[in-house]
Amino acid sequence: MSSDPWGRVDETGTVYVRTADGEQVVGSWQAGSPEEALAYFERKYEGLVVEIGLLERRIRTTDLSAKDAMTAIDHLRTQVDEHHAVGDLDALRERLDKLVAAVESRREERKAAKAKATEEARTAKEALVAEAEELAASEQWRSAGERLRSLVDTWKGLPRLDRKTDDELWHRFSHARSAFSKRRKAHFASLDAQREDARKIKEKLVAEAEALSGSTDWGPTAARYRELMADWKAAGRAQREAEDELWARFRGAQDVFFQARSKVFAERDAEQQGNLTLKEELVVEAEKLLPVTDLKAARAAFRSINERWEAIGHVPRDARPRIEGRMHAVERAIQEAEEAEWRRTNPEARARAAGLTGQLQAAVDKLQEQVDKARAAGNEAKANKLAQELEGRKALLDQALKGLEEFGG
Repeated sequence: MSSDPWGRVDETGTVYVRTADGEQVVGSWQAGSPEEALAYFERKYEGLVVEIGLLERRIRTTDLSAKDAMTAIDHLRTQVDEHHAVGDLDALRERLDKLVAAVESRREERKAAKAKATEEARTAKEALVAEAEELAASEQWRSAGERLRSLVDTWKGLPRLDRKTDDELWHRFSHARSAFSKRRKAHFASLDAQREDARKIKEKLVAEAEALSGSTDWGPTAARYRELMADWKAAGRAQREAEDELWARFRGAQDVFFQARSKVFAERDAEQQGNLTLKEELVVEAEKLLPVTDLKAARAAFRSINERWEAIGHVPRDARPRIEGRMHAVERAIQEAEEAEWRRTNPEARARAAGLTGQLQAAVDKLQEQVDKARAAGNEAKANKLAQELEGRKALLDQALKGLEEFGG
């Protein structure tokens, strides 16, 4: 019989292994010596040690699932329990028990991690739904649309929840996107209708602008173009391609008219500038008539100057008040000289002036007499009152005498 610390072979060739529960039959060995029998079953034990070590490493260093780990543990435990090896089988069972505890611990950790990830995913999806529902009311069509597409990509990257919760959140999320898309579609449909209306209006404006482009009625046509431009702005924008084409035609028609007007105005301005030079020469000639010393000669000379003035034509608008003001000043001076001459030579006016002077002189003499009598009577109050009235009549008499002097009297 042969034996070692963990097993023995009896005389019949039966091999035993020692365990805490006593000896267990390992098997029968008839092919060789007892030592070879023990060595054979000890190698089988070493094989189990290696397999358990490999499984310990896999569980420790890889993400082996709990199910696969337990299957592997059960497979090794079956081999250990069948006692087909010689060695410390109780130690192997203890190592397998520790592996079971490690797997259970990992299972709980993964369960907790999964629950946490699920809660985080639920929170994240609820946040996505809330943002989508807020965006559903936005009128920032481009940015909100881009953001909703981004939210969809984010949703796809999140783990699924339980079917009921996931379906409810997705329904709200999808409804928000649909509501936004429906509003955006309605908005752009309305915008398209407005742009179509704008196109029709602007086509009419272009037609009128092109019809006016050859007009030479400069003032009213320019005013009408300003009205057309205001109508253009009020019409709103048409579709981009139509807007660009219509605007090019509208501006083109305006350019034809205003370029023609500018050319005519430039020619007119040149002509009027020449007219201004001629009228400035006439004004200088007219101003030399002042002061008037010979009314008849001045009147004849001014009439000649004025005829030449009228024949010249218009001057630039900004120069008109200045040049005409100088000419009118000469004309007024000659008219004033004529009026003075008429007053001086008019017999009826002379007679009226002389009569007024006589009346005023009589009134002054009478008041002077009344003042003297009041003072002689000692009535100073009455004398002072009459004296004030006397001063007023004397002032009127002085003015009448000066008027009479103008008549040479």
